[in-house]
This record gives sequence, C-alpha cells and structure tokens, in this order.
Amino acid sequence: MSRKGERTEVALLLRRLTVELDAVGERFAKPHGLGRTDVRAVIAIMDAARRGEPLTAGGLGAAVGLSSASVTALVDRLERAGHVHRVRDPADRRRVVLQMSEGSMAAGAAFFGGLQRDLVAAMEEFTDDDLAVVRRFLTGMTEVVVAHRA
Repeated sequence: MSRKGERTEVALLLRRLTVELDAVGERFAKPHGLGRTDVRAVIAIMDAARRGEPLTAGGLGAAVGLSSASVTALVDRLERAGHVHRVRDPADRRRVVLQMSEGSMAAGAAFFGGLQRDLVAAMEEFTDDDLAVVRRFLTGMTEVVVAHRA
C-alpha cells in the first residue's frame, strides 16, 4: 500500500473509532435525558475537574463551541435535570463554576467504567514508546479537528 493509502486507511480507522465512541455516548445519553451537546458539556466539565481546573460557563462555551446565551440554556437544562451544579469558586468567591453532581458522576462511572477498564487492558500489548506515539498522534489529530471546527 502506498504512503498516501496508509494514511487514508488510518484516517478511516480513526473515523470508525469516532463513530463507535459516539454510539457509546448515545447509548448513555438517551436514558439520562441528555442530547449530544449535553454529553459534550458533561465531558468538558469532568475533564476540567480531573485537571483541577474549575470550569466557568464561559469556559464551557469555549470548550463546546456555543454562544453565551446557548451555554446559559444548556447549563440551566443540565442543572434542572440534576447533572450539574453552579457553585462559587473557592479560590475566587465572585466566580461561579460548574460541578458535576455525585449522581451523574456515579452513573457515568457505572456506564463507562467497564469500557475504560477494557481500553486500558487492551493497551497492555503496547510498549510505553508505542503509547507515546499514539498519545502524540491523538493529540495532533484532535488539534486538527478543533481547528477545523473554528
């Protein structure tokens, strides 16, 4: 296979993975009353929490590509459904940040925990050097997709 053919094949495999992961997200979203943008928002809030970075509504808007008015409606909807809470930032009481509810965190862990364990187990066949290349690849591909969104 040519160099271009190899790269096209990898791009198609990446697309297939994306479609499969989207389907997993959809299977979680429906029973929890979440839409596609809701799931993206919840993931952005959880990822910020994992990094130890409180996320404001403005930060959420930037993360999911929504206007201020749309983010307000989104957060209102997620809050009414019990998925998120608005709380004062402990470091700056003037700021309001978004936090996942314990119930939503538990539901996510219950649903995605097995997949996460299986993904980590599947990585065991790869060396640390292999995973470093994969990490670099996925970071680069994500940056391309984010730039394309803009």
